[in-house]
Amino acid sequence: MLSEQMKKLVEAELKRVQQYAVDVTLDPDTAHPKLILSDDGKQVHHGDVKKNLPDNPKRFSCSFFVLAKQSLSSGRFYFEVQVQGKTNWDFGVARESINRKKNIRMSPQCGYWTVCMRNGNEYKALADPPVRLSLKSRPQKVGVFVDYEEGLVSFYDVDAAALIYSFTGCSFTEKLFPFFSPDNNDGGTNSAPLIISPVRVK
Repeated sequence: MLSEQMKKLVEAELKRVQQYAVDVTLDPDTAHPKLILSDDGKQVHHGDVKKNLPDNPKRFSCSFFVLAKQSLSSGRFYFEVQVQGKTNWDFGVARESINRKKNIRMSPQCGYWTVCMRNGNEYKALADPPVRLSLKSRPQKVGVFVDYEEGLVSFYDVDAAALIYSFTGCSFTEKLFPFFSPDNNDGGTNSAPLIISPVRVK
């Protein structure tokens, strides 16, 4: 009974946050040179060849990261990411001033509010220290909700209508950008793209 009630609560919560859906597209000027972005800016995967791209200040040069073009400096926003077929991924939001030229530990202290999957079934919230997550099912689509004033970043398993993790009591003082890492393709086992998918309110 209790879990059924919990599911109903989360379903209602998910419907509420989905109203803040924004159209997110990837910013090629921020993408690591080994990442391949689709023409519509909705998909990213890791390619083996390092493209010869100008090393502008916005571009990640050490880690396989990319940011969205859209940012948030007040209010709320929500987007969904399809992770089907992947064994490793990281995403969430990052603040504008993150170091893009060095390998930095992902944590709120360093300006990242993210969750990750490793080895196809190990999930973590990259908090200080990281929190291991035990999920009932493998999410195929993950929703990310940010409330800037509230200092909240929440991750949802969209199909299961389950809360994956929430960062609470965050203090945001600058622009936040949706952040994505498809991780390396791992010899093909992790070659599926991360896909920013249109939000369909059930």
